[in-house]
Amino acid sequence: MTGTPPDRTRDDAPCRGTFPPSVLRPAELEAFSRGGGARTIPLVTTARGAAVFLNGQTLFQGGAGIPLHTHNCPESVVILEGDAIVEIDGREYAVTTFDTTYVDAGVPHRFRNASDTAPLRILWTYASVEASRTIVETGVTTRVDAEHARR
Repeated sequence: MTGTPPDRTRDDAPCRGTFPPSVLRPAELEAFSRGGGARTIPLVTTARGAAVFLNGQTLFQGGAGIPLHTHNCPESVVILEGDAIVEIDGREYAVTTFDTTYVDAGVPHRFRNASDTAPLRILWTYASVEASRTIVETGVTTRVDAEHARR
């Protein structure tokens, strides 16, 4: 297809919702513990009007990691600071600042800080506001936005 696509009206734009514009400053937002030395700062959430995707940041202390898990939708993660080891479907990869992962629904994965002392910060985006996380070891599933509801 060539040329400029036709303008979309508000009624026919599938990825457009009604929400107040926001400037989100992670340093000013509340972080909650994920356990094991990881903290998450929710950014774009259903509580803020998200209707298409969710995102936020997770900060890892030296040596910290999160358990192997899956999601019910695709997820992308960008390394904002530090070095990590990401396990995706049984394979480990060393990743560093600005490296980006894209993992499909149902694929087991996890991140851990490759350093024992330096911090690790990631930006995650889920392709659905209905995103859930299932911990592989326990089979327990929770909605990602459930922890954001009070924010």
